[in-house]
Amino acid sequence: MTVPFSGPYAEVIGDPIAQSKSPAIHGFWLEKLGIAADYHATLVKPDGIGDYLASRRTDPAWRGCNVTMPHKQLVQPSLDAIEEPAAAIGAVNTIRRDGDGVLTGHNTDAEGFLEPLRPLLARQHYFRMARILGTGGAARAIVTALAGEGFILVLAGRDPAKARALLDELAPNGEHHAVDLAHFASPTDFAFDDREGCCDLIVNASPLGMRGQPPLAFDWSHAPPGSIAYDIVTDPVETAFLTNARAAGFATIDGLAMLIGQAAAAFELFFGQPAPREHDADLRALLTR
Repeated sequence: MTVPFSGPYAEVIGDPIAQSKSPAIHGFWLEKLGIAADYHATLVKPDGIGDYLASRRTDPAWRGCNVTMPHKQLVQPSLDAIEEPAAAIGAVNTIRRDGDGVLTGHNTDAEGFLEPLRPLLARQHYFRMARILGTGGAARAIVTALAGEGFILVLAGRDPAKARALLDELAPNGEHHAVDLAHFASPTDFAFDDREGCCDLIVNASPLGMRGQPPLAFDWSHAPPGSIAYDIVTDPVETAFLTNARAAGFATIDGLAMLIGQAAAAFELFFGQPAPREHDADLRALLTR
């Protein structure tokens, strides 16, 4: 596998990969900081992961890669070490080349997901609950992150048994619940109790609603008053899930928040400098053109 650059570089791998916004994000930060390095997207098929990592392991110019679907679990057998929280989550979204070709797996998804919630989580709540829609690789990071912040979780998937198994693996000590994703598709007349002092999240952790994917069927009568809707989908940034949430009177967080947050943590691992977050507004404008 040939290397397209002679200087330092990192990349993002996946299948498919053309839709990735990571090259735009990292390229923007490299330019702002004047770092002479490159970042690009590379298509890697699932059966080519071993060969890809073997070739990059011997390339001293390669700083590492971000890992997207469907490789977050598939890359792990080819790594020399897996740092927390990636080991607990069971998914790697960032690989860094250390020393003489040592490959270390990291997960910055959990940190990126929590970043826009930090001001909220700094407050005291007597009850926190999150309804998480989806049971894939991103959901693993989100379940781990929110369980660590004291949330009771309701995890919804097409296969409730898979959702239950994921909760038992990642958050075994909480009184969490697994339900069928279809449960949230139809209206409910459930009377929510007083939510004063509560923190409620509704999180789309699935690819549903992404361009080219079926829509996510969620009826907002299932959301307690004062809930925050958080969609990790980034294409489109303005999803029907978020539009409908705002129409129902709920605050929203879009997928760029998590995407930029997790990328910032990876950027520092690759290039040894913090991402210039003072330019986030300009970066968002670039990503939504």
